[in-house]
Amino acid sequence: MLVAGAARAEDLLIENASVVDGTGARPVTADVRIRGDRIVAIGALDAEAGETVVDAHGLTLAPGFIDTHSHHTGGLEKNPEALVVVSQGITTIVGGQDGGSTVPLSGFFRALEERPSAVNVASYSGHNSLRDAAMGENFKRKATPAEIERMRALLADDMAAGALGLSTGLEYDPGIYSAEGEVMLLAHEAAKSGGRYISHIRSEDRTVWKALDELVEIGRQTKMPVQVSHAKLAMTDWWGQADRFLSVLNKARADGVDVTLDVYPYPYWHSTLTVLWPERNFGDRPTAEFILKHLVPADGLLIAGFTPDPALAGKTVAKIAAERKTDAVTTLMSLVDQVVRTKGSSNVIATSMDERDIAKFIAWPQANISSDGNIGGRHPRGAGTFTRVLRIYVRETGLLTLEQAVHKMTGLSAEHMGLKDRGVIRAGAFADLVLFDPKTVTDRATTDDPAALSEGIARVWVNGAQVFGDGRATGAHPGRVLRREGTSNR
Repeated sequence: MLVAGAARAEDLLIENASVVDGTGARPVTADVRIRGDRIVAIGALDAEAGETVVDAHGLTLAPGFIDTHSHHTGGLEKNPEALVVVSQGITTIVGGQDGGSTVPLSGFFRALEERPSAVNVASYSGHNSLRDAAMGENFKRKATPAEIERMRALLADDMAAGALGLSTGLEYDPGIYSAEGEVMLLAHEAAKSGGRYISHIRSEDRTVWKALDELVEIGRQTKMPVQVSHAKLAMTDWWGQADRFLSVLNKARADGVDVTLDVYPYPYWHSTLTVLWPERNFGDRPTAEFILKHLVPADGLLIAGFTPDPALAGKTVAKIAAERKTDAVTTLMSLVDQVVRTKGSSNVIATSMDERDIAKFIAWPQANISSDGNIGGRHPRGAGTFTRVLRIYVRETGLLTLEQAVHKMTGLSAEHMGLKDRGVIRAGAFADLVLFDPKTVTDRATTDDPAALSEGIARVWVNGAQVFGDGRATGAHPGRVLRREGTSNR
């Protein structure tokens, strides 16, 4: 029986585990000893006086999964147990994504340390947030040198506070209006202190190839690691061209650019309605026609949230059009017009990717797994990403071996984020661990039931304290703020 409120790491011996250590090595049967927050020994070990013994009964023991592109941080204040996170084996989440972070980041870190959650949290400094702080509502233009200097100074403060680097969301306001030179200058600032660059690139559909080139060029000029966020080809014209996408990255890597990607295992994304209009020309009917013909059909555009009329949530644009007795293009334009006129918000789940491209992205040697999910969101990725990969790409299709999949969720993720002593099972590493049954582990979350918990995850430990077991959270909140190496970590 688990005791709610238990927050202390304990001396622990996990016996009879099939250890997948996060490096890509094959499983080995071993015992793992934990002292406080660290792993201290691995092998054939005898129980010692005073330590708790857990018999794994041959289940797989892996490093806790690291979600390299997460929005779960937004729900931690009200849900510090992070149940949808830990129940799929995640022990570390990386926030500040798509260009959005708290300004200054030091305040966000301080709040997390005063009220910890069940999981570790690292964060990037977000370009959109920096731009908003420097430019306010007058953002639909290039920034002035003085405004860029203000952004640079704010970024320097965030880097000093421990940000992993700079994130951008260049399809979103206000970053969509930024010149490439603005982003490059800020990227250089992040690189000065050993940071990284991660990006929701300027286009994931119409001009994806040019957007990819921009990211590679940032890596080439700054010499720092760069990562494509939630890699996708979200336009039917590009379906089947994952090899072309990856060839750009492979060539860059051959040229010395440390470029990587993260990816989630769903053919539908979750974002705003307005992101479909890169020119923000919402009244342009040909653009709306193009969207429904080339990006996402009306029956694949599910309204997940709509402040002008909340009753529309759960309906597709095709269904709304039928109810209104009008065509889909007119309906789509009417919906976005409602959002703009009311200064409201909308979010949609759009089915616009090909499963074969997703599989190729996942299989790429430098791809790590991310959820892009959040607590309380309508997209099932927030509760099911990691277990879905284990179900589909390991057990059902065999695209990955178990050790390859775990590597993409742990050791490779830690490497891509610059996280030291995380993502591996070895003596001296932090005791972030997940115990699961590879024969039964599965996702259950759907768009109709997005918070449905995964199955097959037996126990989860964060910094040596158990945060999940018996299908529920323990109440322990041992998560820590993980700052960039070279800055102060507690």
